[in-house]
Amino acid sequence: MALVGVPGLEWSDLDRTRTPNLWRLVEQGGSASLSTRAVPPPERGITCPIAGWLTVSAGQRAGTEGKGCPSPAAPQPAGAGADAGATVPNWAALTAYQSDTGYDARLGTLGQLVVDGGGKVAAVGPGAAVGGADRSGNVAKYASTLDALGDAAPYNLIVVEVADLANAWAGRPLDEYGVPAPLPAAARQTAVAQADRQIGALVGKLPPHTTILVAGTSDVTPNAHLHVAIAAGPSPSGRPYPHGYLTTTSTRQEALVTITDLTATAIQLLGLTAPREVVGRPWQPGGPAPATPQGTVTELADGDLASQVLREVRGPFFTVLVTVQLLFYAWAALALRRRRTTTTRPPNHHTAVEAADDRTTDALGHRAAEGPDRRSVDARSPAMDGVSGRAADGVSGRAADGMSGNAAGSTSGPATYEPGAAVSSTGTHLDASTSKLLRAVQVVAVVSGAIAVSTFLAQLVPWWTLPVPMLSVIVTILAIAGLITAVAFAGPWRAHVLGPLTTVAAITSLALLVDVMTGSTLQVNAVTGYEPVTGGRFYGFSNIAFAVYATGTVLGLAGVAQWLLGKGVSRGVVVAACTVYGGFAVFADGWPSWGADFGGVPAFVIGLSVFLILLSGKRVSVLRLLVVGLVGAGVIGALSVFDWLRPEDQRTHLGTFVQQVIDGQAWTVVGRKFSAMIGVTVGNWSLTLLSLVALAFLFLVLARPSRWGASALGQAYALAPALRAGLFGALTCAFVGFLMNDSGIAIPAMALTVAVPLTLAACVRALQLARPTPPEPPSERAAPTRSEAGPRS
Repeated sequence: MALVGVPGLEWSDLDRTRTPNLWRLVEQGGSASLSTRAVPPPERGITCPIAGWLTVSAGQRAGTEGKGCPSPAAPQPAGAGADAGATVPNWAALTAYQSDTGYDARLGTLGQLVVDGGGKVAAVGPGAAVGGADRSGNVAKYASTLDALGDAAPYNLIVVEVADLANAWAGRPLDEYGVPAPLPAAARQTAVAQADRQIGALVGKLPPHTTILVAGTSDVTPNAHLHVAIAAGPSPSGRPYPHGYLTTTSTRQEALVTITDLTATAIQLLGLTAPREVVGRPWQPGGPAPATPQGTVTELADGDLASQVLREVRGPFFTVLVTVQLLFYAWAALALRRRRTTTTRPPNHHTAVEAADDRTTDALGHRAAEGPDRRSVDARSPAMDGVSGRAADGVSGRAADGMSGNAAGSTSGPATYEPGAAVSSTGTHLDASTSKLLRAVQVVAVVSGAIAVSTFLAQLVPWWTLPVPMLSVIVTILAIAGLITAVAFAGPWRAHVLGPLTTVAAITSLALLVDVMTGSTLQVNAVTGYEPVTGGRFYGFSNIAFAVYATGTVLGLAGVAQWLLGKGVSRGVVVAACTVYGGFAVFADGWPSWGADFGGVPAFVIGLSVFLILLSGKRVSVLRLLVVGLVGAGVIGALSVFDWLRPEDQRTHLGTFVQQVIDGQAWTVVGRKFSAMIGVTVGNWSLTLLSLVALAFLFLVLARPSRWGASALGQAYALAPALRAGLFGALTCAFVGFLMNDSGIAIPAMALTVAVPLTLAACVRALQLARPTPPEPPSERAAPTRSEAGPRS
């Protein structure tokens, strides 16, 4: 077989006229985009040509020390004669450096397997010598050019470097990081045409029935790209690779493979067994591609275009997201807590704020102090006690009305002040139910809560092909969030305290659940998903998607639980129903064929358990948390062992981690993940700021008395006690997820982006449902004191 590396070759380079030989291979074989992520140089997220070849050699990400992209050095001849081998210079230093990268790549794995199997390796070009060398850095046959190779028949593996693009790029001026500037379009086209002619000459030189793997093994640009991957000729089954897309179990995506898969594919084609150090999986024929090479090339080039546009818009998008969220929290805080000037009021004229002062509630809904005047509705109703374990019938009466729509019904008895009523400077009542400002806050809050899931649903629209990508992605996301908001306010559920919250949360949970069960296509190249170019993850739940999914699931269950309790369903049945769906959601998150999320499962189990414990009327204790934590660890451990028991080429990273534990390499992975978590948390100050402001808004604004009277959060807890259980379950899940995943602060930031706006919407509705009532008549004047009455006569 022949492994042809063309550093820098992209799908947009191919053209029927300029690259006829590559065009023919696309027509005859399978094609895919190649993610070439290896160990990048400092301050540059690209794969240098030599790093790509080192990764091919090891089957694991590898790189070189120092900045910039040095060209591979010419091998040193091992002896005289045309058939003499060669040795890669500085091989010992290259090998030693890999232990410092966090991947511990074993250089020479591919070449050593061929030698140990009794085969011979030939290398054409310095980079090919790096890719085909054995563990000692030697290759049996080295030729500087294709013409010098001679007869190709004696060799089992021929590694060829077609370096026209890389050589042209190396001659460009260097930037401050030692990376060459981009090639001009004309120079790039010329280099591609030269590379195509070399590939044509190689094809003519190879024996019949030779399998050809063509790969753009690295970047030759200052920015990372997806590259060309083509397999033509006999496949491992003996049948030729059909025209169509390639896939692999390491990505589980049609038309997407990785550079470490290239090594695994070569090993399989040679009839050898890949060692555990090779982390890739063999290329396989996938789904059908367009019937013509033109259609195939166009679609694959579009995939790289999406990745490039995503790289350009992701940073600005998060800047816009954080800025808008911060401004929204400031506006909502002013709307809820803006001070008003006061005037003289009738004697004994109490406002809702004064009434709230008699029963200040904390963020948990507990009464901190209680004055003698109980004329206002207590935000800590018997229904609230049900969630904290004080009453068995936790949701009843008015609390149940929070999801039944009857909270605004009439009552009898003496007139009282309620949290929804405030008094203006003129002495007139400010009715929250008629406030346009509060209504606007509620609508914007629901839109804000729907933004997170909309970033994934936006992948249903090819926004990256539109003229102004940044504007296009924002408009697309806002449009989808607007549609979700319209659904949230479309039906009778809009009148319920948790109606809009439940709708948005349920759509969030179900949309991501269906996506992960059907291949996670919505997460690929989403602004909050994963980038194939960086190669961090290709399937299952990304960390941000997990945060959004888990938060939506727990809050959605809280809303459904409140509705069922309001309908008179027994608490035990409600808890059981929430356990069933919640358990399935956790299963989907961790199941190797779906979510394959190692760090998310324990966090999800703990957060869901906190929600269920509070919902059942019990308190969360240290012992219960410890038991729940052990259960979460047991669940992910069982799923990982199950995955490890499957054939090695079918394992996900769950089973791979089990093997790494057995091989003693687990601490290397854990250390790399922990360093990434710290780096994201410390380096991404904007998401850290957003998280702190969201928490401050939740506990310092919503949980304190508002301009409309009592604590908005306390009023929401009173009308919908299940909200407290859901909110604290979601926050717990986000906190544990922050500790257990390498995305660090991004997890709580995105969880709060869903939870806090939706909680605000519920709080606003709770204030709207409170009824303003006229003041009590003034009391009679008290009897004068002795001093006021004057001296006795």
